[in-house]
Amino acid sequence: MTRPVVRVVGLGPGDQDLTTARTTRLIGAASVSRLRTRRHPGAAHLGDIASYDEWYEDATSFDDLYERIAEDLAGLASTSPTREVLYIVPGSPVVAERTVELLRAREDVETVCEPAVSVVDLACAAMSRDPMDGLRVVDALGSAEPLRGPGPLLVLQCYAPEVLAGLAARLPAPTPVTVLHHLGLVDQRLVSVPAGELVGFADADELTSVWVDELRTPGAAIDDLVDLMRRLRHDCPWDQEQSHASLTRHLLEEAYEALDALEVLVRREADGSPVDTAVAHVEEELGDLLFQIVFHAELGAEEGRFDLATIADRVGTKLVGRHPHVFGDLAVSGSDEVASNWETLKRDEKGRASVTEGIAWQLPALTLYTKLVRKAVLVDLEGPGASSLVDAVAALRSIELSATPAPDAASTADVDPAWGDAMVAVVRAARWAGVDLEGVVRERSARLRDAIVAAETSSSPT
Repeated sequence: MTRPVVRVVGLGPGDQDLTTARTTRLIGAASVSRLRTRRHPGAAHLGDIASYDEWYEDATSFDDLYERIAEDLAGLASTSPTREVLYIVPGSPVVAERTVELLRAREDVETVCEPAVSVVDLACAAMSRDPMDGLRVVDALGSAEPLRGPGPLLVLQCYAPEVLAGLAARLPAPTPVTVLHHLGLVDQRLVSVPAGELVGFADADELTSVWVDELRTPGAAIDDLVDLMRRLRHDCPWDQEQSHASLTRHLLEEAYEALDALEVLVRREADGSPVDTAVAHVEEELGDLLFQIVFHAELGAEEGRFDLATIADRVGTKLVGRHPHVFGDLAVSGSDEVASNWETLKRDEKGRASVTEGIAWQLPALTLYTKLVRKAVLVDLEGPGASSLVDAVAALRSIELSATPAPDAASTADVDPAWGDAMVAVVRAARWAGVDLEGVVRERSARLRDAIVAAETSSSPT
């Protein structure tokens, strides 16, 4: 015995003139029919056909509602005299119709979708765009994650200002968007605004969509950067000659330059100075650092070892595993416990016997010792305490200085232990106070550089 049939037809997205003649005939001939909603201009002439509008009021969620509708339609089809029920939906049955997806997944009914004009057709006509240009159709309610580019995107289900507010949160605020309101009707409107102002469109209803023509996101930008890197490897003699070994110094240099730019930005923010130039410098230096990573990734791809995608996937997987308090059910009391868990997970994950394994001994000495102090706390060695600064002062006072400065060629092989005591005490005091000594010394170095330049300028002949 053949399965009962749910035949799905669509009302034109605008008025009834956009509903196909076949759909009109099927509606007139149906012995059993249901309308998903009357909140649509094309439904005005459908008389007393029963709808599911009342169910919307009682539903606890859209998922629950759509499951109930699919179940009801399957039951109606099985009891219908013709073993068929006609299901009438707004627009096309195959565009953004969750109930149709659920019906298709059922094995007790056969779902037949009739062709219909969709909101996609009207949107592309209104925007004078061909969907073959890469149009993607997305659901405003489908996720809270930021939307990904490139465009164009047609965002459906924008039926209320609060939905538009949620959509705005998923887009960079300056992104130009076009609100498509009442397409196909006499009061059709296309309103262009920055995404950050979407919430101001108060007339949003079931016939409102949003068009995002172009969306520049990190994914597209990284793809373009990788393409640029490949072009350089193909056409530039200098880039062709580079290897992992030759690029190591550039990676280190760019890392320090990015760090310097960030510290300038932080200082300007702290003293209330204008930051526009500093922000541009940070952007430039972080870009240079990123390009070094892209360069190594391209070399890895040429060698068949790794590429930027595998690098990103690897760090993503690692970060998920290192954050069981975010992606699992582990409870933590604060950031200190997060840091401790991180080190334990890292040690176990890599099969290390000691938390000191994997430390880069090429780190600057102050940074290296500070890192070891953090590791010491993990194995219950005494960490820096509030008395560290007192210890530092006492150690410095115990150092005996000669009356004359040491020559540049003086040996450091036999150093008074008090120097080590003083430096260690200062590092521990800084760790206790949350001070980055490397940053402090670099900042003082910048001051000294400026003073030297000023002295040179004042002493130069006019």
